[in-house]
Amino acid sequence: MPPEPVKILAVDDIDENLVALEALLRRDDVQFITARSGVEALEALLVHDIALALLDVQMPGMDGFELAELMRGTERTRRVPIIFVTAAGPDERRTFRGYGAGAVDYLFKPLDPHVVRSKVDIFVELARQRHELARQRDDHAAALAKLNAHHDNSPLAYVEIGPDQRITGWSDSAERLFGWRLSEVAGFRPDDLEWLDAGHAGAFGELIGGMIAGHRPRAVHAMRMRNAVGLTLEVECYCSALLDAAGRLASIGIQILDVTERKRAEETQRLLIGELNHRVKNTLASVQAIASQTLRHSTGPSDFAPTFIGRIHALARAHSLLSATTWQGASLRELVEGQLLTGTVAASQLVIDGPDVDLAPEPALHLALVLHELVTNAHKYGALSVPTGTASLRWTRVKGQLLLEWQERGGPPVATPQRRGFGSALIERSLRAEGGGAEAEFAPEGLTWRLRLPSNARLHTAPRPIVAEPSAARPADPLSLTGKRILVVEDEPLVAIELGQVLNDAGAVVIGPAASAAHALALIGTEPVDAALLDGNLQGEMVDAIALALQTRGIPFLFVSGYGRNHLPAGFDAVPIVAKPFAAPALVAAAAALFADAPAAIVAVPVIPTPNA
Repeated sequence: MPPEPVKILAVDDIDENLVALEALLRRDDVQFITARSGVEALEALLVHDIALALLDVQMPGMDGFELAELMRGTERTRRVPIIFVTAAGPDERRTFRGYGAGAVDYLFKPLDPHVVRSKVDIFVELARQRHELARQRDDHAAALAKLNAHHDNSPLAYVEIGPDQRITGWSDSAERLFGWRLSEVAGFRPDDLEWLDAGHAGAFGELIGGMIAGHRPRAVHAMRMRNAVGLTLEVECYCSALLDAAGRLASIGIQILDVTERKRAEETQRLLIGELNHRVKNTLASVQAIASQTLRHSTGPSDFAPTFIGRIHALARAHSLLSATTWQGASLRELVEGQLLTGTVAASQLVIDGPDVDLAPEPALHLALVLHELVTNAHKYGALSVPTGTASLRWTRVKGQLLLEWQERGGPPVATPQRRGFGSALIERSLRAEGGGAEAEFAPEGLTWRLRLPSNARLHTAPRPIVAEPSAARPADPLSLTGKRILVVEDEPLVAIELGQVLNDAGAVVIGPAASAAHALALIGTEPVDAALLDGNLQGEMVDAIALALQTRGIPFLFVSGYGRNHLPAGFDAVPIVAKPFAAPALVAAAAALFADAPAAIVAVPVIPTPNA
């Protein structure tokens, strides 16, 4: 950007003199401003920043001396250089008055062009220098303000160390981070303050020594430092060699970033990933064992599938409870409600009572499978297989143990089994693995299981009975899916295949599947769709836009997801959810309910475990 022109004011009551001066002093970097009286000159001085004023001495009204005196009396024009231009010969009295009025020089007519240009050039150059100094002053002030802001409020602590390795600078942020004031650390070596962790002091000394010796101009080093109260901090040091005008080392500037919380977060992340890996592999191993044992004790595919799926769903419900508490534990009461109150038992058939207890994750998972085996066996063989039968589950804490009693009455006659099935072995071994135990009593009046777990759980003080309630889901005819065009939005290929097969078996026409939001939106916009099954997340991509597009077009849909309601798109709380892993009958019933006459009655259809041996 070119510099602004220097402005010169010429004041003379004769136009020819002004024209001659302008022609003499014309330059690209000079703006010539003229005035024909003192009043015009004062007006120009209020508008323009004048670098030099050329004043004619003899003018009608206000002469040059009076104008100069007025200029010296005003702050804005007090420092404007004044050169008097006069046709009168040298007169000591007039010259003295001119210098007294603030003139810096006199020019006598007729003017010598070389003298005029030389003197004006000096003042133009001085004006240029003043402008440059003012600009540099403003730039330096802005830079200083930024440095002060950084000094006062930066998360980086700034420390300077001199060539003798003694501290010479200590910012406010360093005081906030480490707790020492500049007056307490100035002149000391870092080792004198016990500022450096013992294991890192040597490396820090070598780093600073190498920079002082000129081996490197800058360096980055991660290390541990201590604050004034002895707390160890993880920090990153950004070191720079600061040189003087002669190129000699003046000091070492160190910017110190506290990364303690970041390091802790990284360590926590590593632990979480390791724990997640451990839990996933344990869960897969459990699924493998369940599949193997269920197959071993099954009579065929028709027996294996519902038994295996029911056990997987039991694990899934327990996992959902634990996830809601970030795997800190699970409420026994909620665990019982999730495993037993499936909506298939009349309120008069099942009574559950006990204090509120929180279980650790592993006992919760094992007890979930135990409860599943108890209720499904009662459905198939025991008291819940007949309308007149009843079952009860009661628990209490006695002498460091959690005691649970499952009791069935009013069912078919009970006899001691001739062989042990997988269900009985699972109950006994699951609790034994937790340091507890299980005993079954096959009395003629009904089966009783007595279960024991170590009582290392928290006990709440508000016990309340649990009564089974029928499901609130609206019955739906699965045949209502026949011919319905249902869009499947699912990014996991195996799950998409299973969803498609379940819908095809129910007579529906599958659209898709779509594995991305773009594909799903394209199908919604081009294909006739009667309903949709929507995953809660597509490989990290949110599904809000898909849900909104379906809602806008009036297409009913439900979420098929492993997420809970809090992690699904906001504003769609009325949309039913079928949780993964899903049971085929529950999925079909939920999809059929989308076409029911009363949408307000639609609720998420619970996953109902199928009774098994």
